[in-house]
Amino acid sequence: MSIDAHELDPIRLEIIANGLRSIADECFVALMRSSYSTNIKERKDHSIAIVDREGRLVVQAALTLPIHIASMGGLMKCVLEKFGDDIHEGDIFVANDPHTAGGTHLPDINYAMPIFIEGELVAFVCNIAHHADIGGMVPGSMAGGMSEIYQEGLRLPVVKLFRRGELQQDIMDIMLLNVRVPEERRGDHNAQIASCRLGQRRFLEVVGVHGLGNVLTAFDEIISRTATRMRAIIAEIPDGVYEFSDFMDGDGIDTFDIPICLKLTVSGDRIHLDFTGTSPQVKGNINTTMNAVQASVNYALIAALDSEMPSNQGVLDVVDIHAEPGSLLSCEFPAPVAARAHACQRVIDVTLGALSKALPDKVIAAANGANTTAVFSGVDPRTGRPYLYFETLGGGMGARATKDGKDGVQVGITNTSNLPVESIEQEYPLRVEEYSFVEDSGGAGKFRGGMGLRRVLTPVDHECVFNGAGERFRYQPWGLFGGEAGASGRFLIRDEDGERRLDDKPNEVEVQLGAHIAVETPGAGGYGNPAERDAEAIARDLNSGKYSDEFVARHYKQAN
Repeated sequence: MSIDAHELDPIRLEIIANGLRSIADECFVALMRSSYSTNIKERKDHSIAIVDREGRLVVQAALTLPIHIASMGGLMKCVLEKFGDDIHEGDIFVANDPHTAGGTHLPDINYAMPIFIEGELVAFVCNIAHHADIGGMVPGSMAGGMSEIYQEGLRLPVVKLFRRGELQQDIMDIMLLNVRVPEERRGDHNAQIASCRLGQRRFLEVVGVHGLGNVLTAFDEIISRTATRMRAIIAEIPDGVYEFSDFMDGDGIDTFDIPICLKLTVSGDRIHLDFTGTSPQVKGNINTTMNAVQASVNYALIAALDSEMPSNQGVLDVVDIHAEPGSLLSCEFPAPVAARAHACQRVIDVTLGALSKALPDKVIAAANGANTTAVFSGVDPRTGRPYLYFETLGGGMGARATKDGKDGVQVGITNTSNLPVESIEQEYPLRVEEYSFVEDSGGAGKFRGGMGLRRVLTPVDHECVFNGAGERFRYQPWGLFGGEAGASGRFLIRDEDGERRLDDKPNEVEVQLGAHIAVETPGAGGYGNPAERDAEAIARDLNSGKYSDEFVARHYKQAN
């Protein structure tokens, strides 16, 4: 049993909190280093959390993806509701389904392992990893054109993969039978299992040093102190109603110009975000579940208000969010959701856009606002075995009140890495012909927006298939307070017929030997009037090669 909170002195609380964070960080590194796929071992598309026995998020690893807070929280709610008292030492739960198991899309596979001490359930260690393929109608399970969840891949409700320490081999067999590169998937599953077990061992070590009562009390204190801190920072926002809206490019099937609308209300230490007016759910797979919206909003608030704020249940508890059931942001079964990150990125944009009216110095202009996805698949001529290269590429970060935006980075709900050229060419039969910034892609301003990325790839000694999904390919990332919009992105193919633009969410594009696919990601918006940009900064833009003479002459009259 826990002791009273006042009996836990601040120094011990901080030591325990840091001990828990170190567990999450170590498990994160262990999962990264033992996985098979480049999407995890190189791009770090995975997360770790420690959750209390009530399902409340206590600690996340430092490099955790913000959107994964939604999936792990949703998983725990479903585990507790479905299994109740049927949770035992040695159990490991697995799930991914957005509509029945708290997930946000099928490639993110969630694991949770209960931790027992003297027969009492005291906590869970959880992890989530994005698997490069989860089956479905297209390689990579992420491309546009899918119109229902069934087409997106294998759906897993919350099930026990391990029962009292025993692997349920039939469940593992089902998971591996439904994917395109099963040996790679097996390696990633084993890495997730090992990470859970490592977390369990490390947690027991912390309890051995500090005592169970102190650790359980620390759980409550970590959450309550975060909630208090969040309320205090919200109270500093001027009371009022702040509105903002933006548009998604399209759903990849037949719907374009899809609105996301927000009315943000601040009253004292409470904040309410109402997305009424947002589009109904669409046929294509850019829909998202409510828990992913919650993760996106919480990320935006932490980033704008207090970037050192711990991301745990305390933040979730003090923010009120409403989205109409059946809408793009609170979709209902059987809505497809594979590319839900695009909508989540736009939720962040509109949240920051609304806050810009209350806290102009705290927010950034629109970032690349996308999760630009590129998937190449085929048969590796070196081995005769199937391969699948999956990546989401970064782009521009929005300019700030005092600084230019960063170039070619992941933004918003993902902080994954861009895959190194060496890793692509070593792991896959692909050659990277170009990896650069997109010239003139950062919006002009007193402070310029960040640059988009350009990656050009060609298959080596074989033909392959390309799938992709882009956003901000039609609607440019907007600037703030006179700043100009950043450039939009695009997919291109160059073959014997010349160079042409592909659909913004291309599906099953055949890439012949000698053909090239170019992925250009969006830039970001500028901040402030371009006429106020410092002459030295303009000269730096020109000397860097990132901007053309024509762009500078058009946007910065003081340079003429």
